Order: sequence, then structure tokens, then C-alpha cells
Amino acid sequence: MAAKDIYHNAVRFALVKDGWEILREDYTLEYGGDRLYVDLAAEKSIAAEKQGQKILVEVKSFLGRSFIKDLEQAVGQYVVYRDILIETALDFELYLAITQGIYKSYFQRQLTQMIINRNKVKLLIVDPESEVIVQWIN
Repeated sequence: MAAKDIYHNAVRFALVKDGWEILREDYTLEYGGDRLYVDLAAEKSIAAEKQGQKILVEVKSFLGRSFIKDLEQAVGQYVVYRDILIETALDFELYLAITQGIYKSYFQRQLTQMIINRNKVKLLIVDPESEVIVQWIN
């Protein structure tokens, strides 16, 4: 079993505080005989449901040596997971959860904004200390 991302529990608690019910952790996506886990790279996913909405959340810490490498990996995973959701017609919206600090420090950069916008990455911004959702970005 892969290790949890350091912000996994903060994101989980933030969702619960926001009224979401946690359905499952380590959500498995299957396609063409292959199994993928939204928690690749030692991070956990969270499946939650609120008022008939279902979401999958991939938690990312962006604490590697290179922000750009972490961004490449995160967006790559996001695109693969999103494409599987579309292809299999699963009724989930996919979000990439990041901390407020990472969002302010790195996600305002022109390159990051272009990549996030072109790939239509939905973001869930969390304050890990107070364990609250700061912003949803669709």
C-alpha cells in the first residue's frame, strides 16, 4: 500500500467540514483490463458525495525537488484519470487538491496558469492547518 500524502488527512477533514461524505479512499479506476489508482505517487484519493454530486480528489503536496516535475506528474495523472472517467462515463468530477501556500507561491505563475487552463484542471485549494476548503476552481 502506498504512503499517504502529507496533506491527505487535512483534505479529508476539510471535505467533511464542508459537508461532504467520504465514500471511499484509494478509489480504483479500471479501463481495458488496467487498474489505476487515483492515489499514484504515494498519495491517496478521496471519493466524496454532496447533494448528488460525486467527486474524486487527487491530493498533491508539491514538495519534490522540482515544482515543474511535480506539476508535470500531477497534470499527467489528472489528464489520465479524467479521460478514464469520460470514457467509462463514471459520474464523478475530478479535482486536484493543493494547499493554499502552494497555490499562492506556484500556481500564479504564467506557465502553471497556462498548463492548468489548457488541461482544464479543476483545483481544490485547502488550508492544511485549519483543515478548511479555501476555494474551488473549476
